[in-house]
Amino acid sequence: MEVFIRILKYLKPYKKTVYLLLFLMLMYVVLNLFSMAMLVPLIDVIFTDISAVTPQSTIAIDITKGNLKDQLTGWLYQTMNQYSKHDALMYVCIIIAIGFLLKNLTAYLQMYLNAAIEQGILRDLRNDVQRHLHKLSLHFFMARRKGHLISMVMNDVRLITESIMAILSTVFRDPPTIFVSVTILLIFNWKLTMIILLVTPIFGFIIGRIGNKLKKYSLRYQEKLAEITALMDETISGVRVIKAFKMEKHEIEKFETHTERLYKIFVKLSRIRSISSPLSEYLGILLAAIVLWFGGQGIIAKTSPMTAGQFIFYLTILLSMLQPIKIITQVYNSVREGTAAGERLFGILDINPRIVDSHDATVIKEFKHSIVFDNASFKYDTSDLVLKNINLQVSKSEIIAIVGPSGSGKSTFVDLIPRFYDPLEGSIKIDGIDLRNVTQDSLRDLMGIVTQETILFNDSVAANIGYGVKDVPHEKIIEAAKIANAHNFIENLSDGYKTMVGDRGVKLSGGERQRLAIARAVLKNPPILILDEATSSLDPESEMLVQEALERLMKNRTSFVIAHRFSTIQNADRVVVMEKGKIVQVGKYTDLVSADGLFKKLYNLQFRL
Repeated sequence: MEVFIRILKYLKPYKKTVYLLLFLMLMYVVLNLFSMAMLVPLIDVIFTDISAVTPQSTIAIDITKGNLKDQLTGWLYQTMNQYSKHDALMYVCIIIAIGFLLKNLTAYLQMYLNAAIEQGILRDLRNDVQRHLHKLSLHFFMARRKGHLISMVMNDVRLITESIMAILSTVFRDPPTIFVSVTILLIFNWKLTMIILLVTPIFGFIIGRIGNKLKKYSLRYQEKLAEITALMDETISGVRVIKAFKMEKHEIEKFETHTERLYKIFVKLSRIRSISSPLSEYLGILLAAIVLWFGGQGIIAKTSPMTAGQFIFYLTILLSMLQPIKIITQVYNSVREGTAAGERLFGILDINPRIVDSHDATVIKEFKHSIVFDNASFKYDTSDLVLKNINLQVSKSEIIAIVGPSGSGKSTFVDLIPRFYDPLEGSIKIDGIDLRNVTQDSLRDLMGIVTQETILFNDSVAANIGYGVKDVPHEKIIEAAKIANAHNFIENLSDGYKTMVGDRGVKLSGGERQRLAIARAVLKNPPILILDEATSSLDPESEMLVQEALERLMKNRTSFVIAHRFSTIQNADRVVVMEKGKIVQVGKYTDLVSADGLFKKLYNLQFRL
């Protein structure tokens, strides 16, 4: 129920439109019943002997006197008796035509408003999920597959929206229709109607059992669909590797296995979903047949309180209730599916970000003197400590090279500086202030980062270079590209700086992507640089040119440089050597080369000494 209430809260921004929609629904109910009510005078007055009918003696209707049904019927009879049968037939036909026209006009307006509200809720839900995902720390994304999140944003949100709209389009149309219809049935023959009401709970029990199974299989279907989305993402991203290792057949078989499981789940889901509507309709028809039998006998024996026309109207009202009941059954099933999707979605929205600004966080506008690691340790959720008791003081404008074997914790070490993670123990301070007491935005404004995995967006070359910098002049973008040795190849592209790079920069080579990422950092012009294998994807000539540019860029800037190629760190002020999450050596490049230790071992391996 809590999930259901949270889902309905997304209707709040559309309150005025919802009120208008509800008014149209009530109008639809009234016009629908009015159209059917015209059958009574049509049968009892026009197609029967008028003299056989005893109308009320007065046209006035007073709900405090007598039987409302008889007064209303008498008024209709008396009105019809003022005209000839041919004229009355014409008037009834005109009234019916106008009634159905207005009814269908309200139906059209309902569908239009439904679509507007539905798409608005869909947009709001997706925006909320996207906004929340950007608040979450890297811990969250490391524990989940991208495809699962994509499926949630696209598929789960759609199911939730459908359930909201199913409720909205039904709750103020079909339940009132049923309520008014039952009231009319009670007025015409309360004994017969009570029999109907006593049987109804049996229907509800059957439909409820079906709904529970529907929720169960809907949840399974959504989870399997998320797995397939994740698998598709991996397959497309890794297409080069798949082809290189001739694994197409393996990937096809793996995908077909998943889709076969999805197919079986969907067949079960469809079987449950499909049976509820015809079953509810059949039970309704069965009930109508019973009513026809007992009520019809009373009409034949002339012991019924209803005339033949009234009994036909009674049956018409009863049969007209079948469609609303059928729709309510479908809505109930939709709500069960939407609730299952809502549990998954709100399970994500309820996750609190681990990295948050404290209420009194400081906004820093400049970097003054130092960054200090004070006995800092860190671990991921499912691992042992990956950083152990890190102690290091880095002065302003100092260039720190970080080296070590794969898995030694180098990338994790630099990830703590922009506060992508918080240390489990100890602290990291900038100018004497704990990073946990500094706003994330102001901290990251001081930093330029080039990651080991080059990230480009499906946008133009210029937009990728200028990413994160507002209103940057085109001349500055060109200048940054020149420093990163990217200008020449950009000029040779089909549309120059306007060229679209494709998803993840797929239209560019690895070296070209890396140089754009470097140009992005150059353009930001930050006081602190983090370079994680920034030159790893460049050819020797480009590497030399970019290295020179980076050295100019790093001058008078505090820089953290992760490097496997020792030739790129010879000018570092200090080299930090890491092994198994610990700092095992710190010193000048030349001193470490001549001293026994891990650095010398790595140096000898790299230069084959």
